[in-house]
Amino acid sequence: MIDAHIHLEQYEPEVAEQILSELPDMGIKALIAVSMNLDSCIRTQRLAAINPGVVRPAYGFHPEQPLPQDAELAALLKWIESQSSEDYIAVGEIGLPYYSRAEALERGEIFDMEPYIELLDQLLGLASRLNKPAVLHAVYEDALIACDLLEKHNIQHAHFHWFKGPEEAIARMMKNGYYISFTPDILYEPEIQALARRYPPELIMAETDGPWPFEGPFAGKITHPSMIREVAAAWGALHGYTPGEAEELLTANTKRFYSL
Repeated sequence: MIDAHIHLEQYEPEVAEQILSELPDMGIKALIAVSMNLDSCIRTQRLAAINPGVVRPAYGFHPEQPLPQDAELAALLKWIESQSSEDYIAVGEIGLPYYSRAEALERGEIFDMEPYIELLDQLLGLASRLNKPAVLHAVYEDALIACDLLEKHNIQHAHFHWFKGPEEAIARMMKNGYYISFTPDILYEPEIQALARRYPPELIMAETDGPWPFEGPFAGKITHPSMIREVAAAWGALHGYTPGEAEELLTANTKRFYSL
Protein backbone atom coordinates (compact mmCIF):
# COMPACT_ATOMS: atom_id res chain seq x y z
CA MET A 1 0.00 0.00 0.00
CA ILE A 2 0.88 3.69 -0.15
CA ASP A 3 0.46 6.10 2.76
CA ALA A 4 -1.22 8.98 0.91
CA HIS A 5 -0.27 11.68 3.43
CA ILE A 6 2.48 11.75 6.05
CA HIS A 7 4.79 14.40 7.55
CA LEU A 8 7.84 12.17 7.53
CA GLU A 9 10.30 14.96 8.24
CA GLN A 10 8.40 15.82 11.44
CA TYR A 11 9.47 12.54 13.07
CA GLU A 12 12.70 12.38 15.02
CA PRO A 13 15.39 11.32 12.50
CA GLU A 14 16.06 7.98 14.17
CA VAL A 15 12.32 7.21 14.30
CA ALA A 16 11.90 8.08 10.61
CA GLU A 17 14.87 5.86 9.78
CA GLN A 18 13.39 2.96 11.72
CA ILE A 19 9.97 3.42 10.10
CA LEU A 20 11.51 3.41 6.62
CA SER A 21 13.47 0.24 7.38
CA GLU A 22 10.26 -1.55 8.45
CA LEU A 23 8.10 -0.68 5.44
CA PRO A 24 9.01 -3.65 3.18
CA ASP A 25 8.03 -6.17 5.87
CA MET A 26 4.74 -4.40 6.50
CA GLY A 27 3.44 -4.25 2.96
CA ILE A 28 4.02 -0.51 2.50
CA LYS A 29 5.56 0.44 -0.83
CA ALA A 30 5.68 4.25 -0.69
CA LEU A 31 4.85 7.37 1.30
CA ILE A 32 3.45 10.65 0.00
CA ALA A 33 5.56 12.97 2.17
CA VAL A 34 4.13 16.48 2.45
CA SER A 35 5.92 19.61 3.66
CA MET A 36 5.18 22.55 5.98
CA ASN A 37 7.42 25.39 4.71
CA LEU A 38 10.76 25.85 2.91
CA ASP A 39 12.91 24.27 5.64
CA SER A 40 10.46 21.36 5.79
CA CYS A 41 10.56 21.01 1.99
CA ILE A 42 14.34 20.73 2.09
CA ARG A 43 14.22 18.06 4.80
CA THR A 44 11.58 16.13 2.83
CA GLN A 45 13.73 16.39 -0.28
CA ARG A 46 16.71 14.91 1.59
CA LEU A 47 14.63 11.98 2.81
CA ALA A 48 13.44 11.37 -0.75
CA ALA A 49 17.01 11.46 -2.08
CA ILE A 50 18.07 8.81 0.46
CA ASN A 51 14.95 6.69 -0.18
CA PRO A 52 14.21 7.03 -3.91
CA GLY A 53 10.88 5.64 -5.03
CA VAL A 54 9.75 5.13 -1.42
CA VAL A 55 9.51 8.74 -0.20
CA ARG A 56 7.53 10.69 -2.78
CA PRO A 57 7.76 14.37 -1.82
CA ALA A 58 5.23 17.17 -2.03
CA TYR A 59 6.22 20.78 -1.42
CA GLY A 60 4.08 23.56 0.04
CA PHE A 61 3.16 25.75 3.03
CA HIS A 62 0.88 24.38 5.74
CA PRO A 63 -1.88 26.84 6.66
CA GLU A 64 -2.02 26.10 10.40
CA GLN A 65 0.93 28.41 11.16
CA PRO A 66 1.63 32.16 10.98
CA LEU A 67 1.60 33.61 7.50
CA PRO A 68 4.99 33.72 5.76
CA GLN A 69 6.73 37.05 5.29
CA ASP A 70 6.87 38.23 1.69
CA ALA A 71 10.54 37.28 1.34
CA GLU A 72 9.90 33.86 2.89
CA LEU A 73 7.04 33.15 0.50
CA ALA A 74 9.01 34.37 -2.50
CA ALA A 75 11.91 32.09 -1.55
CA LEU A 76 9.57 29.10 -1.18
CA LEU A 77 7.87 29.69 -4.54
CA LYS A 78 11.20 30.20 -6.29
CA TRP A 79 12.60 27.02 -4.70
CA ILE A 80 9.61 24.89 -5.72
CA GLU A 81 9.67 26.20 -9.28
CA SER A 82 13.40 25.46 -9.50
CA GLN A 83 12.91 21.74 -8.73
CA SER A 84 12.90 19.15 -11.48
CA SER A 85 9.32 18.11 -12.21
CA GLU A 86 10.27 14.43 -11.95
CA ASP A 87 11.61 14.84 -8.41
CA TYR A 88 8.34 15.67 -6.63
CA ILE A 89 4.74 14.71 -7.19
CA ALA A 90 2.49 17.44 -5.77
CA VAL A 91 2.13 20.90 -4.25
CA GLY A 92 1.25 20.40 -0.61
CA GLU A 93 0.37 20.62 2.09
CA ILE A 94 -1.57 23.81 1.40
CA GLY A 95 -4.99 25.05 2.47
CA LEU A 96 -6.82 27.15 5.06
CA PRO A 97 -6.36 27.50 8.84
CA TYR A 98 -9.62 26.14 10.25
CA TYR A 99 -8.21 25.01 13.60
CA SER A 100 -6.00 28.06 14.21
CA ARG A 101 -8.97 30.31 13.45
CA ALA A 102 -11.28 28.36 15.77
CA GLU A 103 -8.74 28.59 18.62
CA ALA A 104 -8.25 32.33 18.07
CA LEU A 105 -11.98 33.01 18.04
CA GLU A 106 -12.38 30.93 21.21
CA ARG A 107 -9.85 33.23 22.87
CA GLY A 108 -11.90 36.23 21.74
CA GLU A 109 -9.30 37.31 19.18
CA ILE A 110 -9.92 38.65 15.67
CA PHE A 111 -8.70 36.34 12.90
CA ASP A 112 -8.35 37.69 9.36
CA MET A 113 -8.87 34.90 6.83
CA GLU A 114 -8.32 37.02 3.73
CA PRO A 115 -4.49 36.79 3.69
CA TYR A 116 -4.73 32.99 4.01
CA ILE A 117 -7.20 32.84 1.14
CA GLU A 118 -4.85 34.98 -0.95
CA LEU A 119 -1.96 32.66 -0.07
CA LEU A 120 -3.93 29.56 -1.07
CA ASP A 121 -4.92 31.30 -4.30
CA GLN A 122 -1.25 31.92 -5.03
CA LEU A 123 -0.21 28.35 -4.20
CA LEU A 124 -2.98 26.84 -6.30
CA GLY A 125 -1.90 29.09 -9.15
CA LEU A 126 1.56 27.58 -8.74
CA ALA A 127 0.14 24.04 -8.81
CA SER A 128 -1.78 24.89 -11.97
CA ARG A 129 1.28 26.34 -13.72
CA LEU A 130 3.38 23.34 -12.73
CA ASN A 131 0.61 20.88 -13.64
CA LYS A 132 0.89 19.21 -10.23
CA PRO A 133 -1.84 17.79 -7.98
CA ALA A 134 -2.79 19.91 -4.96
CA VAL A 135 -2.75 18.37 -1.46
CA LEU A 136 -5.27 20.27 0.62
CA HIS A 137 -5.89 20.95 4.29
CA ALA A 138 -9.40 22.40 3.98
CA VAL A 139 -12.09 21.12 6.33
CA TYR A 140 -15.66 22.05 7.22
CA GLU A 141 -16.79 25.35 5.64
CA ASP A 142 -13.25 26.11 4.46
CA ALA A 143 -13.67 23.36 1.86
CA LEU A 144 -16.14 25.53 -0.03
CA ILE A 145 -13.57 28.32 -0.36
CA ALA A 146 -11.01 25.76 -1.53
CA CYS A 147 -13.48 24.50 -4.14
CA ASP A 148 -13.97 28.06 -5.41
CA LEU A 149 -10.23 28.48 -5.86
CA LEU A 150 -9.71 25.04 -7.43
CA GLU A 151 -12.41 25.84 -9.98
CA LYS A 152 -10.89 29.28 -10.58
CA HIS A 153 -7.55 27.65 -11.47
CA ASN A 154 -9.20 24.75 -13.32
CA ILE A 155 -7.49 22.18 -11.10
CA GLN A 156 -9.05 18.73 -11.30
CA HIS A 157 -6.37 16.86 -9.33
CA ALA A 158 -7.19 17.85 -5.75
CA HIS A 159 -6.66 15.67 -2.68
CA PHE A 160 -8.51 16.80 0.47
CA HIS A 161 -6.66 14.92 3.18
CA TRP A 162 -8.42 13.89 6.44
CA PHE A 163 -11.55 15.60 5.16
CA LYS A 164 -14.74 16.35 7.06
CA GLY A 165 -17.28 18.94 6.01
CA PRO A 166 -20.84 20.03 5.27
CA GLU A 167 -23.16 18.41 2.78
CA GLU A 168 -22.73 21.25 0.30
CA ALA A 169 -18.97 20.72 0.20
CA ILE A 170 -19.24 16.93 -0.03
CA ALA A 171 -21.65 17.10 -2.96
CA ARG A 172 -19.50 19.64 -4.79
CA MET A 173 -16.30 17.69 -4.24
CA MET A 174 -17.88 14.46 -5.49
CA LYS A 175 -19.22 16.26 -8.57
CA ASN A 176 -15.75 17.66 -9.32
CA GLY A 177 -14.04 14.29 -8.80
CA TYR A 178 -11.82 15.45 -5.93
CA TYR A 179 -10.18 12.72 -3.87
CA ILE A 180 -10.28 12.38 -0.09
CA SER A 181 -8.32 10.18 2.29
CA PHE A 182 -9.14 8.54 5.59
CA THR A 183 -6.88 8.20 8.63
CA PRO A 184 -6.92 5.62 11.44
CA ASP A 185 -9.77 7.54 13.08
CA ILE A 186 -12.12 5.78 10.65
CA LEU A 187 -11.98 2.91 13.14
CA TYR A 188 -13.67 4.91 15.91
CA GLU A 189 -15.23 8.15 14.58
CA PRO A 190 -18.91 7.78 13.51
CA GLU A 191 -18.75 11.07 11.54
CA ILE A 192 -15.86 9.74 9.46
CA GLN A 193 -17.54 6.35 8.98
CA ALA A 194 -20.67 8.09 7.67
CA LEU A 195 -18.62 10.04 5.13
CA ALA A 196 -16.78 6.86 4.13
CA ARG A 197 -20.06 5.11 3.37
CA ARG A 198 -21.17 7.70 0.85
CA TYR A 199 -18.05 9.06 -0.86
CA PRO A 200 -17.35 7.24 -4.17
CA PRO A 201 -14.91 4.32 -3.64
CA GLU A 202 -12.89 5.29 -6.72
CA LEU A 203 -12.02 8.65 -5.06
CA ILE A 204 -10.66 7.29 -1.75
CA MET A 205 -7.12 6.92 -0.39
CA ALA A 206 -5.66 5.88 2.99
CA GLU A 207 -3.31 8.04 5.05
CA THR A 208 -1.84 8.41 8.52
CA ASP A 209 -0.99 12.14 8.71
CA GLY A 210 1.84 10.92 10.96
CA PRO A 211 3.29 11.74 13.36
CA TRP A 212 -0.16 12.95 14.47
CA PRO A 213 -1.29 10.53 17.22
CA PHE A 214 -4.60 8.65 17.23
CA GLU A 215 -7.00 7.31 19.82
CA GLY A 216 -9.04 4.12 20.10
CA PRO A 217 -6.92 1.03 19.33
CA PHE A 218 -3.98 3.30 18.43
CA ALA A 219 -3.83 5.20 21.73
CA GLY A 220 -0.28 5.57 23.01
CA LYS A 221 1.26 4.24 19.79
CA ILE A 222 3.64 6.05 17.45
CA THR A 223 1.75 6.66 14.21
CA HIS A 224 3.22 4.25 11.65
CA PRO A 225 2.44 4.03 7.92
CA SER A 226 1.43 0.38 8.40
CA MET A 227 -1.71 1.66 10.13
CA ILE A 228 -3.18 2.37 6.68
CA ARG A 229 -3.79 -1.36 6.33
CA GLU A 230 -6.23 -1.13 9.25
CA VAL A 231 -7.71 1.98 7.62
CA ALA A 232 -8.26 -0.03 4.43
CA ALA A 233 -9.84 -2.92 6.31
CA ALA A 234 -12.21 -0.61 8.20
CA TRP A 235 -13.16 1.28 5.05
CA GLY A 236 -13.62 -1.97 3.11
CA ALA A 237 -15.91 -3.41 5.79
CA LEU A 238 -18.27 -0.46 5.26
CA HIS A 239 -18.56 -1.39 1.57
CA GLY A 240 -18.47 -5.18 1.73
CA TYR A 241 -14.87 -5.55 0.51
CA THR A 242 -12.39 -7.98 2.02
CA PRO A 243 -9.28 -6.36 3.51
CA GLY A 244 -7.27 -7.50 0.50
CA GLU A 245 -9.78 -6.07 -1.96
CA ALA A 246 -9.87 -2.77 -0.06
CA GLU A 247 -6.08 -2.51 -0.01
CA GLU A 248 -5.91 -3.20 -3.73
CA LEU A 249 -8.56 -0.60 -4.56
CA LEU A 250 -7.16 2.18 -2.38
CA THR A 251 -3.64 1.54 -3.64
CA ALA A 252 -4.83 1.70 -7.25
CA ASN A 253 -6.59 4.99 -6.49
CA THR A 254 -3.43 6.47 -4.97
CA LYS A 255 -1.27 5.37 -7.88
CA ARG A 256 -3.75 6.83 -10.33
CA PHE A 257 -4.10 10.16 -8.54
CA TYR A 258 -0.37 10.68 -8.06
CA SER A 259 0.65 9.14 -11.39
CA LEU A 260 2.86 6.54 -9.70
